[in-house]
Amino acid sequence: MLVAAGIVAWPSIRQHLSALPFLDSIVSASPPSAPAWPLTGVPTDAVPDRPALAVKIENSVDARPQTGLGAADVVWEQVVEGGIPRFVAVYHSTLPPEVGPVRSIRPMDPAIAAPLGGLLAFSGGVPPYVAAAQDAGLQVLSQDSGADGFSRTATRTAPHNVYAAPQILVEQADAAHRAAPGAQFDHAGAGAEPTAVAAGQPATSLDLTLSGVSHPRWAWSAADGRWLRSEGSTPAVEADGRRIGAANVVVLRVDVVATQARDPAGNPVPETILTGTGRALVASSGHAVEATWSKPGTGDRVSLTGADGDPVELAPGSTWIELVPNGGGAVATG
Repeated sequence: MLVAAGIVAWPSIRQHLSALPFLDSIVSASPPSAPAWPLTGVPTDAVPDRPALAVKIENSVDARPQTGLGAADVVWEQVVEGGIPRFVAVYHSTLPPEVGPVRSIRPMDPAIAAPLGGLLAFSGGVPPYVAAAQDAGLQVLSQDSGADGFSRTATRTAPHNVYAAPQILVEQADAAHRAAPGAQFDHAGAGAEPTAVAAGQPATSLDLTLSGVSHPRWAWSAADGRWLRSEGSTPAVEADGRRIGAANVVVLRVDVVATQARDPAGNPVPETILTGTGRALVASSGHAVEATWSKPGTGDRVSLTGADGDPVELAPGSTWIELVPNGGGAVATG
């Protein structure tokens, strides 16, 4: 071992340590990473062994303001019949006392929730859609089938009056659906910038068109440190008056096809095609970057890849995914 002027020759030390396997393993080992919530990337002391809960939430005019959206780790927005949007809100790090209004399952919901490997709760649905969710490995909890945790409020009229208690829903998880979910997106680690900041451009607004009646808008608020949501020109708030916002907004351009099913008004039930690949836009921390999304199968998570071929990393915190149709949809940044 060489020591000169207080400088230790590290390669020589490594040669000596190689003769001591237990010491060499200590030197080679990387420090363990701090635990983080899998769906938000936010550090935590420990991740409890409980499943992710995906709940179908209505977003028609009659459903607003909703309850519990601000507590969701991830929210997906999709177009259903008549161009009306609905949410799939995913809860894991926080279980609010109540969420709603809860509505029925749709054909794209299994592909959204399957990668979580947990629970999918809804008010009801046609048997083929329910069977598809079960076939995708999810445990389904339906108000129509008598699952505990659902109730109707007297302050709204049906079908906009079904609400659910997440804690009661989670307690019904069977042995195969009790584990915590895996990460659904990559998040920047401590001290690192999200990809939108590192490789994107400044952006203070996102103006989206999902359909002729759905125009969500997002505005970056430096004071709040998050993107704030509006329904058109109207600020989106929860039932308690708090503004709805997110750390990240992920826009996926998707194909939407009409199925053979019809709603009571005769409108075709659309299905968002959420397997394959397509264009994406990722907004974090007042910046936006173009990306590519891919999802090989129903049970696979959505992967986001930058122009350099590297995974896109989000800012730690909640994420909203906007499923914007390739036909008739629009995305503009400002």
